[in-house]
Amino acid sequence: MHYTGMKTAEAALHRLCDPEAKVSSHYTVDEDGTIYRHVSEDRRARHAGISWWAGAKDINSNSIGIEIVNPGHEWGYRTFPLEQIDAVIVLSRDILSRHAIPARNVVGHSDVAPDRKEDPGELFPWQQLAAAGIGLWPKASHAVLPVSHEKALRRYGYGIRPDAEASLDKVIIAFQRHFRPAKLDGVFDAECESILAALLAKLDGA
Repeated sequence: MHYTGMKTAEAALHRLCDPEAKVSSHYTVDEDGTIYRHVSEDRRARHAGISWWAGAKDINSNSIGIEIVNPGHEWGYRTFPLEQIDAVIVLSRDILSRHAIPARNVVGHSDVAPDRKEDPGELFPWQQLAAAGIGLWPKASHAVLPVSHEKALRRYGYGIRPDAEASLDKVIIAFQRHFRPAKLDGVFDAECESILAALLAKLDGA
C-alpha cells in the first residue's frame, strides 16, 4: 500500500503511466473510489524500490502495488475519504481471492522501506482494513515479548541493519506508523511491546 504523494491525482496518474519516470504500480485508487489498473498482476511493477520484508529482497518482484491518491506529507497529507477506503477494501479482497498472501504481508511502503518512506502514513486506516479481512491488527493485551524488541521486529518481518538498510529507530517509527500512529517517536515503549507481542501471537496461532 502506498500513497501517491503528489499534488493531484492527474499528476500521479501521468507519472505512473510515463515510461521515462521508471515507476509503476498495479493499481491506483482515486479519492472518489475509481480504480485504475496499470500493470497486470502477473507482471512486475516498480513501486517499492529498495525494500525488504520477511527475508525477501526486491519486493517489486513478489508483490502487488496499490497506489492510493493522497498528496502525502509533502503536499498536505489528509484523511483518506470513505469512498476511497471502501474501494481499497473491495480491490484488496479481490486480489486476496486470487493470491495466497499471508495477512502479515499486507504492508505499507514504510514497512518495507522504513529508511526512505512514510506512506501510506499514520492516517491510513489499517485497523479498518484488518476488520475487513485484509492484514493483521492486534487485540489489546498486556503481553510481553520473550525476546528483545529488535529480534521480535525481525521475526514479524521488518528489515534492520545489517540485513537491510534501515536502522532500528527507523523501523520502530514504521511499526508505530502502522500499528500505533498516535505517537511516532521511535521509542519502543510498553505499548509497542504489547502490540508486537499480540501480533506475534497471531502469527503463532495462524
